[in-house]
Amino acid sequence: MFSRVLVANRGEIAVRVIRALHELGVEAVAVYSTADRDSYHLELADHTVCVGPPPAAESYLRIPSIVAAAETTGCEALHPGYGFLAENPAFVRACEESGIVFIGPPADVMERMGDKVRAKEELRAAGVPLVPGSDGTVDRAEIRAIAHELGFPVLLKAAAGGGGKGMRTVLSEDELEGAFAAASAEADAAFGDGSLYLEKALVPARHVEIQVLCDAEGGVLTLGERECSIQRRHQKLIEETPSPALDDATREAMESTVERACSAIGYRNAGTFEFLLEPDGSFHFIEVNCRLQVEHPVTELVTGVDIVREQIRVAAGEQLTETGRAPRRGHAIEIRINAEDPSQGFAPAPGTLTRFRPPLGAGVRVDTAVRDCSEIPPYYDSLIAKLVITDQTRPLALARAIRALRELEVEGVPTTRELALDVLASLPFASGEYTTSTLAELVGLVPSLAG
Repeated sequence: MFSRVLVANRGEIAVRVIRALHELGVEAVAVYSTADRDSYHLELADHTVCVGPPPAAESYLRIPSIVAAAETTGCEALHPGYGFLAENPAFVRACEESGIVFIGPPADVMERMGDKVRAKEELRAAGVPLVPGSDGTVDRAEIRAIAHELGFPVLLKAAAGGGGKGMRTVLSEDELEGAFAAASAEADAAFGDGSLYLEKALVPARHVEIQVLCDAEGGVLTLGERECSIQRRHQKLIEETPSPALDDATREAMESTVERACSAIGYRNAGTFEFLLEPDGSFHFIEVNCRLQVEHPVTELVTGVDIVREQIRVAAGEQLTETGRAPRRGHAIEIRINAEDPSQGFAPAPGTLTRFRPPLGAGVRVDTAVRDCSEIPPYYDSLIAKLVITDQTRPLALARAIRALRELEVEGVPTTRELALDVLASLPFASGEYTTSTLAELVGLVPSLAG
């Protein structure tokens, strides 16, 4: 096991990783920008290093600064969390060149799976069902013919990156030109690569993902699915497991498909395979996330597996304690509380939290790095906290989630708390019969969501 690890992130995920390291008896080194000099994760760490000014490009995204922080503090390994450099193969190689173990997949796997077009080619060869789409990247001259062949609506997607960046839904031919220009520009700004590919937009559909852990000996553990269909701008707000849309046969088909894919591509450490699920139960691969997911806590609560600790153990050369299918018990729901204004199109709302009181009680977990008077800076993700609820059944978990949201006190900036309450109380969510279109439909139909 490592003796000292650098945590190359901030906020709640830095807190989460630091706690896991301490539970394993490992020292944690935290990095921070000057905007985060008073952040909670620094209080928990054993050592801290400032890596630059507030803009992420000059601090958390600056590879030489992060690697130097690990080198100068004598770290043997580095955990990237999620976001920032977590899926950057150049960062993985920079760590390796400095003799620092990267806690995540190898650079070559990350590079291949990060190229969405290449990932689809490899997984098609492994027998994984794909969403119908272009064979590779497309240019302006090709999109009309391919879109007509697929049939509208279609989805333009960035070949590099994810998180909803460089993605546009196109409903008709008239929208193609403008959508292509906007998606390409956004992808270039976010990932330094404006190339796009085209997929059929499956509507209605559900967004379901499979969590996996793999060791260096070829061991694969699948930890079930997460339902992630409540989204705005292709970014998730509420996740749950198990999915109310899956029966046992479909679940096993998805997990066995992922297990086969992991062996085919040589995957290692934690990862998530994302799929679109159609009403008839057919599923289609979207992408691989070669990192820890924001929503990993719901999986931890139903499996009892600490995914972050397992990431660290695998990176240290240990084998998984079990392979195959992780046992599961109960139901879990995660609600992201963001500093955003739903009435203004989910515009980010940085500022000072004047009051933060998390809910308590059985089956309630709150992952956060904020307290009273914490600053929500304008430079980074708007996530304030993740409220994660578990109980024996979905109805009980849903009732507990509503209770916990009502108890949550967060003041000083607009948040998604009230929106989450309305979604949980809505008929589509309560019945379990929702899709990736549900949030947009609720915002348009329910006055309290429309602002």
